[in-house]
Amino acid sequence: MKNRLKVLRAERGWSQQDLAERLEVSRQSVNAIETGRYDPSLPLAFRIADVFGMAIEDIFQRGE
Repeated sequence: MKNRLKVLRAERGWSQQDLAERLEVSRQSVNAIETGRYDPSLPLAFRIADVFGMAIEDIFQRGE
């Protein structure tokens, strides 16, 4: 699954640790999602969307 997480985080000037704290996950989890090594669970995807004030489909796109 592709995502815009890194770009959205950078636009806000947040580090991976900053985002991890907002999502209540580890920094390693944020890194794994950003690099496409891990797809978040649906509840986590909703939390990510809420943190950015966006719809899930505006952050995540189906991969090839």
